[in-house]
Amino acid sequence: MTKAFFWGVGLTVLAAALGGYVFIITGSMPANADSPPPAVERWMAHTSLRASLQREAPQGPNPQAFTDENLTAGIKLYAANCLVCHGAADGKASKIARGLYQQAPQVAADGVEDDPEGVTYWKVRHGIRMTGMPSFSKTLSDTQIWQLALFLKHMDALTPAAAKEWKAVPSAAPAQ
Repeated sequence: MTKAFFWGVGLTVLAAALGGYVFIITGSMPANADSPPPAVERWMAHTSLRASLQREAPQGPNPQAFTDENLTAGIKLYAANCLVCHGAADGKASKIARGLYQQAPQVAADGVEDDPEGVTYWKVRHGIRMTGMPSFSKTLSDTQIWQLALFLKHMDALTPAAAKEWKAVPSAAPAQ
């Protein structure tokens, strides 16, 4: 009886794996970026991201002080590396951002100030799999990533000098 049970479980797992393989190799799993993902894909991606952030995102305070210098550095890094996907102070999406799957938040319109800085740091440093969010771990230093996180956390309460710098960043959105 026990042997038959384990054989049944084993064959069920094998059949599920084979079915998943056939599903993928026949092109039944959507690979295009302009259609919504299946519910199971959304669930897997969101669940995995939440668990990774809970386990790996830094918990302590940002090591970069809230100064005009650090905020301005974060704004300049954002303009050079993030603007094309996440927009400028006008909150309008670029042509690239409109074509992304998954839709990148337009930070001036959607806001990310409620995210802990450690979470933002983790997302910038490591990127997010199955989205357009790249990892900047090989192109930006930890200090630069923390400066970006500082700017994004406080973008709704910038110092006057930093606010002026932020508003001067040109939009990547097409003229209408």
